[in-house]
Amino acid sequence: MTKNPCKNGDPFPPEPFHLLPTFISDGSQAQFFFCNGAQVVTRYLYLPVMLITSVSEMSYCAHERKLALIPIPILIGVVVAGILRNRALKLSPYLMDAKVPWHLYVNMLFFTLIKLPGPYYPYWGRIFIPHFANGGLFRTLWFLFLWYRMPRKDVHTDLEHKA
Repeated sequence: MTKNPCKNGDPFPPEPFHLLPTFISDGSQAQFFFCNGAQVVTRYLYLPVMLITSVSEMSYCAHERKLALIPIPILIGVVVAGILRNRALKLSPYLMDAKVPWHLYVNMLFFTLIKLPGPYYPYWGRIFIPHFANGGLFRTLWFLFLWYRMPRKDVHTDLEHKA
């Protein structure tokens, strides 16, 4: 006969104690909190910081007497952001019906990581690369604005109407 693992003689051991709250252990709720956090940061913090750093980079170009070169990398960044968005939508058509535009957030992260070391690039890199990233970021922010204005079709109601 085996020994009972419970000290009080109960035939069933107690259920395990969960240390994490339910919203952390449930992946969908954690994803929901992350999405809301990313949207709030994008709305209220990212845009003003990007505008201030853009003005700073333009003032550096004005100091170096290279203001006439600013539109070239901005236009290239705008074109690259459009290409990245179209490529993501072509590779995964499910993104058009997604509730969260992850591909646009990834584009913003890509252009931000290019922009951050801007002051440490060599001379011509300090002039071209941050403005390239600014063009990509402005276009991606425009795509985000259009994304949240676009009407969404609800997957659940579509299935109920078809049934």
